[in-house]
Amino acid sequence: MRLLITGLGGFVGQHLKSRLEMRFPDCEILPGIPDIRDARAVNDSIADGRPECCIHLAAISTIGKARQSPDDTWAVNLQGTLNLARAMLQHVPDGTFLFASTAEAYGTTFQRNTPLDENAVLSPANTYAATKAAADLALGAMARDGLRTIRMRPFNHTGPGQSPDFVVPAFASQIARIAKGQQKPQIHVGNLDAERDFLDVRDVCDAYLDVVEHRLSLQPGAIFNVCSGQTRSIRSILDNLLRLSGVQAEITIDPARLRPSDIPVAAGDASRFRTALGWTPRISWNQTLNDIYEDRLKSV
Repeated sequence: MRLLITGLGGFVGQHLKSRLEMRFPDCEILPGIPDIRDARAVNDSIADGRPECCIHLAAISTIGKARQSPDDTWAVNLQGTLNLARAMLQHVPDGTFLFASTAEAYGTTFQRNTPLDENAVLSPANTYAATKAAADLALGAMARDGLRTIRMRPFNHTGPGQSPDFVVPAFASQIARIAKGQQKPQIHVGNLDAERDFLDVRDVCDAYLDVVEHRLSLQPGAIFNVCSGQTRSIRSILDNLLRLSGVQAEITIDPARLRPSDIPVAAGDASRFRTALGWTPRISWNQTLNDIYEDRLKSV
């Protein structure tokens, strides 16, 4: 199998590569595309490589960076996705295009306070979510024109190697610095009351690879939520990290870390994916937190 993975050097991409090598040792990973905004380069790469499957991870993936650079975010997250999808449809019409969308696209629909399935309305509440939702919808339309696309909507996922721009490694980094005497015993936080469905990135990568393995049996245009079905408060994650580290610290609210459009609870329903492929998270939350903390201890 020839496989193209965009964003292979990123957080999810690095974990996906490791899982891929374990599950499909004979898979050929094609050379990456330096800039998916370059339509000609994308077209030439796919025409030459003719991947049987493209896993599209590359994106501007943080809400903060998307807010700071909206034009670039639209160019990468929407136009870059369309460049890839059009090239796949033209040169490898029988190939599968797996798109890593996001549950952030549901946005304010989470205010219904019920776990959302794939039929929930997309109502993005920030630039990052809007660009991903637009790409998600565009691919759905292209599926009617013959694109063999599968759209994955993962909820929050974390793990070792994730940037401290994200909440769990941000907490772990501060706690690790305190443990090493590099920071006063004071942790700066944003909204601790928000509840999110968190997954280990390695479980999410396995979900993507399950789709790759069974891609020919899946309906083009299919959408799958990827979530555990259990929400956790941000406060509980901080408490768990402090407990496993043995660190004691004062908690201080930092206004700069508060998001103006925070959704109180984001809960999802992944029963469609479980029914289709039998996927379920396998890595315990305690293991995830321990691996993140150990990773940050080495990094700070």
